[in-house]
Amino acid sequence: MARGCLQGVKYLMFAFNLLFWLGGCGILGVGIWLAATQGNFATLSSSFPSLSAANLLIVTGTFVMAIGFVGCIGAIKENKCLLLTFFVLLLLVFLLEASLAILFFAYTDKIDRYAQRDLKKGLHLYGTPGNVGLTNAWSIIQTDFRCCGVSNYTDWFEVYNATRVPDSCCLEFSDSCGLHAPGTWWKAPCYETVKVWLQENLLAVGVFGLCTALVQILGLTFAMTMYCQVVKADTYCA
Repeated sequence: MARGCLQGVKYLMFAFNLLFWLGGCGILGVGIWLAATQGNFATLSSSFPSLSAANLLIVTGTFVMAIGFVGCIGAIKENKCLLLTFFVLLLLVFLLEASLAILFFAYTDKIDRYAQRDLKKGLHLYGTPGNVGLTNAWSIIQTDFRCCGVSNYTDWFEVYNATRVPDSCCLEFSDSCGLHAPGTWWKAPCYETVKVWLQENLLAVGVFGLCTALVQILGLTFAMTMYCQVVKADTYCA
């Protein structure tokens, strides 16, 4: 009986971790594609230039693949050490995510102030050599969200000595349109505009976070159940 239960949990555990591993492969693939085609896409922070979408996806994908691999091998081999390692790693990830979420909501105001200050510092790197990712990210954000600057278009005056703004700030894009009068530029602040957009899509973000947590809890349950079944089977055989 114990052996039959173990086999059932074993295949469920393997299937779960195979999907987990394939998901990691997908995330890693997207990260590598972004790095190869877009450079440091979505790099907005001057303090953390390596914190780009591509790098985050590559690191996340690699880590997810590693955890999934440990889980798959642990399930196939019925190895208590690997199963326990998988459980501990996934538990640490879950606790880290929960801690970051709590800290984010507890220090929202401080994070807001720091983020705006850091983004304004990053404006000075716009269009400079070696900062293609930051330049592209700002151009895309200002064009898609119809905004200009962090707080408003005057943020760019410190970069361009009050002479112009990037062309992506223009109501109607054309070459050197950033040299025209302020009446031809977007007035909305990018930071608040993106923040409002995130708040409007908070349900989707919440559902994604909840699904991620449920998948991790499911993985923890499978791992611990199989670990206990392996221990029972060993005891029964002994």
